[in-house]
Amino acid sequence: MPADRLVAQLNAQIGNELASHNQYLACAVYFDALTLPQMAAFFYRQAEEEREHALMMVQYLLDTDAAVEIPAIPAAVCSFDDVVAPVALALEQEKRVTEQINDLYRIAREEVDFASEQFLSWFIKEQVEEVATMGDLLAVVTRNRGDLEQIEEYVAREAGTEDTDPTAPAVAGA
Repeated sequence: MPADRLVAQLNAQIGNELASHNQYLACAVYFDALTLPQMAAFFYRQAEEEREHALMMVQYLLDTDAAVEIPAIPAAVCSFDDVVAPVALALEQEKRVTEQINDLYRIAREEVDFASEQFLSWFIKEQVEEVATMGDLLAVVTRNRGDLEQIEEYVAREAGTEDTDPTAPAVAGA
């Protein structure tokens, strides 16, 4: 079983991942209301991915006989000034989540918890990809804020559906 402080932080991270889910859902709804179907679909997929990350952590805690506590989450930002704002918010969110995952990994290492380190390694790899994806999208949206069709074309071409990662941790309820 993981150390108590790692269990507490993993439970907190479940809340962080669910908050990310809600924030991405709010971004998706914003883009859906603007009739930007590619951007909306991208953010709906991101929301689902964050939910899956939370459920991966739930499953890990269950597998290690640790207590699972689903924390309260803050309200998502739902109003944006322009099409750049939700993407900028998403990039900052991914950077924050990266710090949170790194903190979890650090705790696992300090506790000499090899199983938790291995579990968290996948999330470290995932965060590199997430920050890069959002950084690229922010650059494109910023450059093309006056040409929404260019943004839609980019997302359709570059940010389509992803293949399932066979190295991903198990998702609770899947």
